[in-house]
Amino acid sequence: MSAFLVLAAALLSRILPIVLHSQSWNFTALGGGLLFFGSRMGGADGKATGKQIALKLAAALALLMATDYYLTVYGYGLAWHTSAYLVTWVWYAAICLIGMGLLQRPGVLRCAAATLASATSFFLLSNGAVWAGGAMYPHTLAGLGTALAMGLPFYRNDLVSTGLTLGVLFGLPALARKIAQAMEAAHGDRMA
Repeated sequence: MSAFLVLAAALLSRILPIVLHSQSWNFTALGGGLLFFGSRMGGADGKATGKQIALKLAAALALLMATDYYLTVYGYGLAWHTSAYLVTWVWYAAICLIGMGLLQRPGVLRCAAATLASATSFFLLSNGAVWAGGAMYPHTLAGLGTALAMGLPFYRNDLVSTGLTLGVLFGLPALARKIAQAMEAAHGDRMA
């Protein structure tokens, strides 16, 4: 259940800047939320069946697709073209699977690797798709370079927001465990 709450918060971090007419500059909890969600798809004991995992992933993708539709049509006032989102939806699933693989046993290096994988793959995929599928940049190597260069501020913010999200989601519980262990040890010392 906590994984779906984190996913809902991540989706709100995409929707609220649009609804409130502010600019998020791609500073959302989506990458970290998807990685966290993926880390929990196997269940608390890691023994979820393939069918259970597939159902959780399908439910998450349905929520993500609905959010994409809402943002495109109502948030940005653009026409909806399902084909324009297929690559993004595959990315969502891939990031959940990366989270499932890397973050079932989270640690600082695993969280850093997951953050880098999430933000970098989205940066390359989204800017590459804009270059390849649109008329904004010439279909040359220089045009691809320009498309990537224009996406760098968004990439930086995605890296930071994903890292912060994972730091909060995995770091705070780890810190709480350490504090509880220290308090328990201190209490045990006083009792002895």
